[in-house]
Amino acid sequence: MKKLLTLLAVLLLSGALAQPQVSNVGVLLDYTGALAEFGPAMRNSAELAAAQINAAAEAVFGGPIIRLIHEDSATSAAVGADRARKLIDVDGVVAIVGSLASSVTVAVAEAVTAPARVVQISPASTSPLLTFLNDNDFLFRTTASDALQGVVAGQLARGEIVPGYSFDTAATIFVNNPYGQGLNENFVRSFEARGGRVLAAVPHPEEPQPTYAAQLEQALAGNPDVLVAISYPGQATVYLAESRDLFGFTSWQFVDGTKSIRIIEALGAETVEGLLGTAPGADPEWAGNELFLAAHEAAYGTRPALPFNDTVYDAVAVIGLAIAKAYLDGVEITGEAVRDRLREVSNAPGEVVGVGAFEEAFRLLQRGVAINYTGAAGEVDFDQHGDVLTPVEIWRYAGGAIEVVAIRRADEIPLE
Repeated sequence: MKKLLTLLAVLLLSGALAQPQVSNVGVLLDYTGALAEFGPAMRNSAELAAAQINAAAEAVFGGPIIRLIHEDSATSAAVGADRARKLIDVDGVVAIVGSLASSVTVAVAEAVTAPARVVQISPASTSPLLTFLNDNDFLFRTTASDALQGVVAGQLARGEIVPGYSFDTAATIFVNNPYGQGLNENFVRSFEARGGRVLAAVPHPEEPQPTYAAQLEQALAGNPDVLVAISYPGQATVYLAESRDLFGFTSWQFVDGTKSIRIIEALGAETVEGLLGTAPGADPEWAGNELFLAAHEAAYGTRPALPFNDTVYDAVAVIGLAIAKAYLDGVEITGEAVRDRLREVSNAPGEVVGVGAFEEAFRLLQRGVAINYTGAAGEVDFDQHGDVLTPVEIWRYAGGAIEVVAIRRADEIPLE
């Protein structure tokens, strides 16, 4: 008994901590609805980050620190808000990763996570609206605002990026929600600032429709050189087929929402062969991106072709690091505790730790050393609005697959 008491005293004097509790983290992605194509692959990437976090926590702290609980937001604001309430009220999550559609993320933030003071990090919502929504600092994202992608899309269409690819006139068809509205506005501004003319900008309902003939008739009335498709696969697979079959028009430019294997399958590889698009992306020379892709391939046998796999990995990673910091600080792990430590573990200054280097990160934090996580998609430096700057890629449909053509780093994109 005396030896046991002596051991306990030594542990207390040395500041040793009890084995950590596991914190629940919600992952609110889409497995049904217009963005159903994206959810399964992103779930794998989220689980990859959690597995690496927990393996490091086992080695350093003696036990795991994070448990992911997955829900389907169904590309629906009402469903997303309902599932977020379940994650908070029933599962007791301290943070939520999601959602994908900006309209869903906005609804969840306004109605659920912000009032509950629970951190929300979207890996895919690119609407500029999110920048101005974060009054209480609980809403973050690990992908860049479409204020950047819209500029690059305009540059691309006006011939500033890919030799031999240039248009004088354009039309847009866009999903009528914060994502579509914001990206459309920024594309139009960028394209027209470079001397192009947008002949029509036509919204369509967020709920997938059986036909888009009326919207296409309006968009194509002026015979634009290119039609920019700013939607999700659930809508674009329908209206692109109608654009081809009813109007004989196949000069399309794409964005992140229409970077889709489903589009290839629905239209045929020959229809979209060589067509270009833009999306938030990662510099292929960025070491963190290659580490992520290699780890993903080792875990699942593939390197993901669809967007936002790297950014969902980064969202889970920074939440795990913030949870570890709260544990080491000896505070109750709550949404506020995670929020207060996100920038501490991801922003400069600090010892740089990269993708998968979580054991190193935990040991540094254990010694009281500040860390700066650099992610799979790029730097994860949250500004005062919870935004980050990541590169924008130019990609192409080629040979029944998707390939990256060029990268515009954040410092190469003009502020407009």
